[in-house]
Amino acid sequence: MTLTRRHLLQGGLLVAATPALNLSPGLFAVGAAHAEAALEGAKWRHGLSLFGDLKYPAGFARFDYVDPNAPKGGAARQIALGTFDNFNLAVAGVKGNIAAPVGYLYETLMTSSLDEVGTVYGLLAESAAHPDDFSWVVYRLRTEPRWHDGKPVTADDVVFSFETLKKYSPRYASYYRHVVKAEKIGERDIRFTFDAPGNRELPTIVGELMILPKHWWEGTDAQGRKRDVSATMLEPPLGSAPYRIKDFVAGRSIALERVKDYWGEKLPARIGQYNFDELRFEYFRDNTVALEAFKADQADWIMENSAKQWATAYDFPAITDKRVVKEEFPINDSGRMQAFVLNTRRDMFKDARVRRAFNYAFDFEEMNKQLFYGQYTRIASFFEGTELASSGLPEGQELALLETVRDKVPAELFTQPYTNPVGGSPEAVRANLREAIRLVKEAGFDIQNRKLVDPSGKPVVVEMLVRDPSSERIALFYRPSLERLGVTVSIRVVDDAQYQNRTRAFDFDIITDLWGQSLSPGNEQRDYWGSQSADQQGSQNTIGIKNPAVDALIDKVIFAKDRPSLVAATRALDRVLLWNFYVVPQFTYGFMRYARWDRFGHAPLPKYARSGLPSLWWYDADRAAKLGKRS
Repeated sequence: MTLTRRHLLQGGLLVAATPALNLSPGLFAVGAAHAEAALEGAKWRHGLSLFGDLKYPAGFARFDYVDPNAPKGGAARQIALGTFDNFNLAVAGVKGNIAAPVGYLYETLMTSSLDEVGTVYGLLAESAAHPDDFSWVVYRLRTEPRWHDGKPVTADDVVFSFETLKKYSPRYASYYRHVVKAEKIGERDIRFTFDAPGNRELPTIVGELMILPKHWWEGTDAQGRKRDVSATMLEPPLGSAPYRIKDFVAGRSIALERVKDYWGEKLPARIGQYNFDELRFEYFRDNTVALEAFKADQADWIMENSAKQWATAYDFPAITDKRVVKEEFPINDSGRMQAFVLNTRRDMFKDARVRRAFNYAFDFEEMNKQLFYGQYTRIASFFEGTELASSGLPEGQELALLETVRDKVPAELFTQPYTNPVGGSPEAVRANLREAIRLVKEAGFDIQNRKLVDPSGKPVVVEMLVRDPSSERIALFYRPSLERLGVTVSIRVVDDAQYQNRTRAFDFDIITDLWGQSLSPGNEQRDYWGSQSADQQGSQNTIGIKNPAVDALIDKVIFAKDRPSLVAATRALDRVLLWNFYVVPQFTYGFMRYARWDRFGHAPLPKYARSGLPSLWWYDADRAAKLGKRS
């Protein structure tokens, strides 16, 4: 599935302000005529852009990158790793394992184009309006949208979805923290009120809200039991999107079928997309087993995360005779931080010097050579791969922002560029180990009988929690380096369910985590690094950061008034995160690796589509015929 601006999901400074235009809030609770009057001065827009103009004008026919004549039909068999026991999106962050294809079942108010940054166009909503101070937004629904049971998508559904997701999902609660109310103000109009003006991202990200069917959730299932939106479930949910669940085997497979009378088939934002009649997802616990299934033609494509497998495991006959195509797709739409997370809720990781020592113990260069065939580069930013990544010394607007928190940040960030330690040779490794020992001793730790002990004399023992063989292999490489520092290290491999439960409860010493970053970061940064999310189970602040400087800079990101201000604020935030050594950065690769059986076609992919699979592809019957019948 094409990556959206936020990854599966992803603050205000003032008290709530009266909406612009000096309009009484009471006007928003009556009929459509009054609602229209209340919008005086705030024009309806067919799309929204964070900074700058929209590429596609009102009444545009389709996105430039789609083929409007793309054939419909065929099936696409995909691989998913792990397992699933839940179809309820509302509790996905706190209960159970959500099924990967659930996102295909629901529509949002707006949808992103894949050849622009920070823009959205009408999907369920035909238009939106907000004042110049961004203190509220009103969305107007189209008349066409229907649930798969034929009932219309209503303003009540939108209000229900907002309230439900914000109540039960920590990620939505954090993401929409500054949206204080959603209310129906007309037959098709919904007003979202913000807690303060100036948060220019809020009107746009409200459009990313997945809309759930109120009438279905308030009804009963086939056994007559009332549905519970606060619980996990395996009843196929009612949706409004191009696909619905056809059949499934819990934890093992899910098949989606294209809705033949899908209401949005001719919508400009949907033309030429979602062309397969069926999407099938087969679940595997292990990527190596998944690859063998792919080789046996039990799946049509596979995304490869292992550099070793990409280099060595794709030498089977179907590759040689070009029945299987290997292709790398550039990642232009996002940045990332992937790292060993040092849980700062643990006493041993409260001191930044200890955390920094753990970075000095990590020999990335040797790992890259031995495990990854030299394919990776070391991550040196929380916004790696984007213009938002900090580098060198702060200057200009970025420096001015950092001056406002100078007394709350490490002094070195003003005088030294951030760099990771470099290993790869015995001399470098020894030098890094000496620096690591110096740092832990400076923090009050000591080496006794070759064991690192904390200031109370207690040996330092850490558990690295992993859930798959790939992560275990990396942990096993890192462990001897930590042991040379005197740390006693155990590696605990747990199943997916246990891993989810422990990480949600922050019950770990070290894990590997990944944060995807859009090209226009904003309110999701609170869930990633904000103090408020540090103790909120299920949040993405797995590090446990509670830092007033970080909170202040997140505000600067969220309330940036233009693109240069956003870039400066994000780089300043990045620099503070790096210099607190919250993580041991791992590695990255600027492409997505895919192998596929050559049965498919696509138009030229837009810049920010990554692979575009499966939404921009279609089943090519002529190519498929040359391959013969699927296994």
